[in-house]
Amino acid sequence: MDAGRLTLTRDEMRTLGYRVVDLLVEHHAGLLEGDSIVEGGTRAELETLLREPIPLDGRPPLEVLERTARDILGRVNRVDHPRFLAFIPGPSNFVGAMGAALAAGTNVFAGNWYEGAAAAQVELVVLDWLRELFGLPPEAGGLFVSGGSAANVTALAVARRVMLDDVVEGATIYLGDQTHSSVERGLQVLGFPPQAIRRLPTDPHFRLDPAAVGRAIQDDLDRGLRPFCVVATAGTTNTGAVDPLPALRELCTARGLWLHVDGAYGAGAILSEEGRRELRGIGSVDSLSLDPHKWLFQPFESGVVWVRSDAELVRTFRILPEYLKDVDARAGEVNYCDRGIQLTRSFRALPLWMSLQVFGRAGFEEGVSRGFEMARVLAGELEQRPGWEIVTPPSMGIVTFRCAPPGWSEEEVDGLTRALVEEIGRERFTVIFSTELRGRPVLRACPINPRLTPEQVAAVADHLDALAGRLQQRRRSGGGS
Repeated sequence: MDAGRLTLTRDEMRTLGYRVVDLLVEHHAGLLEGDSIVEGGTRAELETLLREPIPLDGRPPLEVLERTARDILGRVNRVDHPRFLAFIPGPSNFVGAMGAALAAGTNVFAGNWYEGAAAAQVELVVLDWLRELFGLPPEAGGLFVSGGSAANVTALAVARRVMLDDVVEGATIYLGDQTHSSVERGLQVLGFPPQAIRRLPTDPHFRLDPAAVGRAIQDDLDRGLRPFCVVATAGTTNTGAVDPLPALRELCTARGLWLHVDGAYGAGAILSEEGRRELRGIGSVDSLSLDPHKWLFQPFESGVVWVRSDAELVRTFRILPEYLKDVDARAGEVNYCDRGIQLTRSFRALPLWMSLQVFGRAGFEEGVSRGFEMARVLAGELEQRPGWEIVTPPSMGIVTFRCAPPGWSEEEVDGLTRALVEEIGRERFTVIFSTELRGRPVLRACPINPRLTPEQVAAVADHLDALAGRLQQRRRSGGGS
């Protein structure tokens, strides 16, 4: 190794690279073989383990790799594990991981056509595949970004330009109380003050109510304000609810408002028959976000945003400084730096392109459909056990539930729910956290990992039931829950 040239010999690269692949194979194979799901450490433990000055002299690559595997990768929770049911899991897949490795290893620059022509073409192709699945118009434009947060802020920036000419004074925007926090954060980044945001109560099914939105719009018009955008959600994080997209489209058209749909989680379900039914009307929106690193099983960070017109995307973001004039897009070429925030951007489309090539649309449809089915299996398993109740039925692969023993007050059930979260964390057999619905804590599971089996789901239900029984016994013994 010649540290002065920041390079390795061919043999050293092969040795290191083969070992990296071996570690990844062991990781992915272990997901099927029941490896541990939860690892980690306290800040104090990890400070002791990892805090050090910058090394003055280099160390052997394999030594560094083994330390990485042991002390870093061995101390993070495995969000791609089948029994990781919290948040929205990141199942990923090995082909996508290899695509990400190739994109990083060759350091493809995907910001303009000149430096990454084939990368731009692949991005165009994948975006068109997905655009056609959603039923978006041919003139719709999009790009890959880092995730749902970046996708939402990109779409809302276009809405601000098109609808408000970037003048935010007096503008108002309408969200439901289940809208993801990234939307509000994005609006803050774009300069909208808190008083511009109308966060409206959702209906009994946790969906945005078009009638309530219509009333709020009229109230603001009567006050001389400027309503400009409604944000709907296709698959809320809490319950998987899909807002009534056709009715919201009708409302926005009648009122002249932009309709943005945050589909970061649920839009990927378009690849399944059940998902297409749930997502009816999604092709009529003005902008849409999607996270392939969720229900399309890609590595982090993979997000996509579309707007109704590619020209509006370019109008919002294109700036041509003197140092880029020589690589300005010519006829038919696409410079993605003209369509989003980033100039320097990685080849994010490659992992999804490779995955679709290897597994095909049918493979992805099977994977997404399995998520719907596993949520139903979990709900069915819990309903068979005394004391368990389903709070919101399976929707877009998400189910919420709690243990409510007969005779317990709501406050006691709340305490049991919180205690269960702590017990689940201590046991480390699965990862399930709580959320709040109408002010009450509930347990929430998102069993969409395509490697998850009905037998594993039953084992999770057995585990939860045993924990709840232990806590109830402790209460009966006078130890509280």
